[in-house]
Amino acid sequence: MVFSKGPDNVAEKHGNVSADNVVDKLHRPLRDLRVSVTDRCNFRCVYCMPKSVFDNNYKFLPRKDLLSFEEIVRVVKVAADFGVTKIRLTGGEPLIRNDLEQLIEWIAGVNGIKDISLTTNATLLTKKRADSLRSAGLQRLNVSLDAIDDETFMRVNDVGVSVQQVLEGIENASTAGFKSIKVNMVVKKGLNDHSILPMAKFFHGTGQILRFIEFMDVGNSNEWNMSHVVTSKEIADRINAELPIEAIEANYRGEVAKRWRYADGGGEVGIITSVSEPFCGDCSRARLSATGSIYTCLFASSGHDLRPILRLSEQEQDDNALRDEFRRIWSGREDRYSETRTQVSVIRPKVEMSFIGG
Repeated sequence: MVFSKGPDNVAEKHGNVSADNVVDKLHRPLRDLRVSVTDRCNFRCVYCMPKSVFDNNYKFLPRKDLLSFEEIVRVVKVAADFGVTKIRLTGGEPLIRNDLEQLIEWIAGVNGIKDISLTTNATLLTKKRADSLRSAGLQRLNVSLDAIDDETFMRVNDVGVSVQQVLEGIENASTAGFKSIKVNMVVKKGLNDHSILPMAKFFHGTGQILRFIEFMDVGNSNEWNMSHVVTSKEIADRINAELPIEAIEANYRGEVAKRWRYADGGGEVGIITSVSEPFCGDCSRARLSATGSIYTCLFASSGHDLRPILRLSEQEQDDNALRDEFRRIWSGREDRYSETRTQVSVIRPKVEMSFIGG
């Protein structure tokens, strides 16, 4: 597949990357930008986009409100100037967005970007699509799969998609040569926590890293309650009872998942502990919504709209203004919601996960 050059010849490495690595008020650098390319999804997961809210009458964003690929790349280039090395494409379901390969190739051409990954439910990941994404420069995949039996999984995704459809997508990705495929399972007590051990057994020895995610209070639609949380300790204890595991060190500071490996050499699992053991102190992630707002926390109430700058006329466009705004946003950041959620007395609305990705 052949792609055209990006805006300002971004397909050629731009060489003017500054060492201006901005830090926030808690001295956290910016290293990771998560980019939502759409608010649409073909699932209606009960913990993310429940049908009670996202029904047939729900008004998704019109195409004109979404950032263009050219606009996204402008933001990525500025983020790279400030030290971002990792880009994760999210949604909604990002594979709904047409020609995503074009965006990936342009991002891969931005100097300083070393890692491009994508979070997907894998149902649209045909062999042809997996090959084209890999050829464009996508390096890693995170695949959402919340149970290994159809009855539970269909109860979670609420659109009748079978486990096999996701497994086929994973197999297509593996055949395409992706160097890393992680499988993410959100664990909610009473919904799918009985699937923890079956999932661990299924992916044990496959080479794919299974990651369990504590049920989080993201957005306003999932009726979150602490009683629905299965903690990382409970998850590890359940696995260890039948498949002995031992803790191992993080790959790098700020890694979101605590790592465990099977004592018998069957690979590793990860547990994301945002509720029981917050990791705000090492958070170096910003999120760009599909409409062009920067969110400095997954649990934020509002973002910082970049569109007034991004959509100036061609004659007025100035990346220095975009750079100044980006610096202002990150240097003013002091978010640490996961550390303070139990101290919050006023319930405030939060942006939906489907709008800014995970």
